[in-house]
Amino acid sequence: MSIAAIVIGRNEGARLIACLDALQGVAHVIYVDSGSTDGSVAAAQARGTQVVSLDMSRPFTAARARNSGLAALPEGTELVQFLDGDCVMQDGWISTAQKFLSKHTDVAVVCGRRREMHPEASVYNSLIDTEWNTPVGQAKACGGDALMRVKPLRAIGGYREDLIAGEEPELCLRLRQAGWQIWRLDEEMTAHDAQITKLGQWWNRSKRAGHAFAEGARLHGAAPERHWVKETRRALLWGAVGPVAIAVLTAAVGPLGLLAALAYPAQVLRLSRRDGLVPAFFSVLGKFAEAQGALGYYWRRLTSGQKRLIEYK
Repeated sequence: MSIAAIVIGRNEGARLIACLDALQGVAHVIYVDSGSTDGSVAAAQARGTQVVSLDMSRPFTAARARNSGLAALPEGTELVQFLDGDCVMQDGWISTAQKFLSKHTDVAVVCGRRREMHPEASVYNSLIDTEWNTPVGQAKACGGDALMRVKPLRAIGGYREDLIAGEEPELCLRLRQAGWQIWRLDEEMTAHDAQITKLGQWWNRSKRAGHAFAEGARLHGAAPERHWVKETRRALLWGAVGPVAIAVLTAAVGPLGLLAALAYPAQVLRLSRRDGLVPAFFSVLGKFAEAQGALGYYWRRLTSGQKRLIEYK
């Protein structure tokens, strides 16, 4: 089966070079650039990579960048490996994934293990490395790195371009509704360089997740999918309703109302039995950022405001 790769990025610098160099065994590589000013386009062209420059007069989304790469694929391409420009493909992955798809004709998307390059650099990188470690086997969704069949991808219209986050799970949901399967293999796929070293970066990433939860629930929250309904409810309950309820209770009964805030350390302790203390703490803290993202999404819908990309790097 003929294979191509689509890489998206902006100002990735040395990370993009490492990404492209790891794809030298792929017959055709397309790099979709979203307004880089660091020489990324020239670096990609110097490696023989086809470059697609995204029209930046329109709001950027990763989904639109991936669709632009998809539109530029050579005629007859059967499989496409999507990859973010801050990732490096692991040796043997594409061959392994291709063999799996050859044997499983009802599978449209296959992904493997994405790891953080430097999980020791910060607690945030470590948390993300754990987050990437999703269960092996048939799955509901993939991340930004995955090998996909081109034909079913085009048949459902590709990525939904107006989503600023959560575009891969939404795509996979529509593929599953069309009768296709998504699989995660117990194989090394990519190394990712998050470079999240500050609380503000992690907060914005969690905020973006909350936005994705709320929008995903609005689009596909009905049964049987109930897409991201629970995640949205948890974010709003712990990150918005809880603090307001504590404030109202304290105003009504005085300082004793603050005792209700003990629900948060209690939740951390409960989650720590399964995940460990540090991940549990950040899971609960992250609900405030997720609620901020979800409420921001609802506010923009209410006021007909334009979606804005929530960046953390």
